[in-house]
Amino acid sequence: MRVNGVSFRSIWYDKEEKSVRIIDQRWLPYEFRTVPLKTRKDFAIAISDMWVRGAPLIGATAAYAIAEEMAFDPSNKNLESAWIQLNETRPTAINLRWALTRCKNALEILPENARAVAAMNLAHDIAEEDVAMNQKIGMYTLDLIKKLVVKKPNGAPVNILTHCNAGWLATVDWGTATSGMYQAHDAGIPIHIWVDETRPRNQGGLTSWELGSHGIPHTYITDNAGGHLMQHGKVDMVIVGTDRTTASGDVCNKIGTYLKALAAFDNDVPFYVALPSPTIDWTVTDGVKEIPIEERPALEVSQIMGISPNKKLETVQITPLGTETGNPAFDVTPNRLITGLITERGIAKASSNGLMSLFPEFKGKK
Repeated sequence: MRVNGVSFRSIWYDKEEKSVRIIDQRWLPYEFRTVPLKTRKDFAIAISDMWVRGAPLIGATAAYAIAEEMAFDPSNKNLESAWIQLNETRPTAINLRWALTRCKNALEILPENARAVAAMNLAHDIAEEDVAMNQKIGMYTLDLIKKLVVKKPNGAPVNILTHCNAGWLATVDWGTATSGMYQAHDAGIPIHIWVDETRPRNQGGLTSWELGSHGIPHTYITDNAGGHLMQHGKVDMVIVGTDRTTASGDVCNKIGTYLKALAAFDNDVPFYVALPSPTIDWTVTDGVKEIPIEERPALEVSQIMGISPNKKLETVQITPLGTETGNPAFDVTPNRLITGLITERGIAKASSNGLMSLFPEFKGKK
């Protein structure tokens, strides 16, 4: 995608610098910064402290981490050690484990002197595959948007609500939930996006920054405004991303997604989830019981960062000192509340049979 007229991806390999670079998302939407990642510690901190976030991007970042590790020490011991440390950085996003395991399985059968080049090529492949999958997801989403257009009077825009950031910043490029939005806008289809702020990290600000940079009309709203808008007919469709989807079609996503699904269900608003297939955990069937929910630091809730009146980036305390604070980062939306799962192979019903109809090669695998 483009930032101030310049094409960027969220992660890339800088050949001149000979290092991986990322957009450091801690400073967005206030400042645009890029930083290099060179050591295993750099990558681990970037994932755990959310310099990068979003399941697909976390997976790609982990793959590049393995590549850099193999250039430093291609031994089996180091490969195993890197897998363990990186896998512990974020417990919910399944793409992390998927990418690490894919790298480990591919590399451990190779001689050590061939691993560095192979690991970097594999990291590039994982990144490029993510871009291609997200573009295809957007094509299927675009078809859904086109069907809504004909129901709108006098060229009125299709109103889409999204929760958290499932944009290109959460992937390598295009985004999952946003891919169809970009494609619809570029095709001249009038759309308007309701962007949830998504406390506690206000990741809706990232979505707003993305959409604004691309010229897509949108409105930034509080987390809890969605139900009200649906009651008054101001939402035509909800599209969100996911950090892990079960084999039965349950969806784990940013905290508050479940409440949006309930509101959509009650108001007959289509609720779609956009996901590349590596986000599906074929070993899990009951999302509520089986998916580990990351409990993040209390400071993310008790403090907030923003631009002060004197134009300085500052962090302020918003809770009484000493208040006990909880911060579950995700919740699970049961498949019964989901209209469809938008994948790179098409749109599936949120069920075991629905997913198997698109991914028959995973039948019986657990």
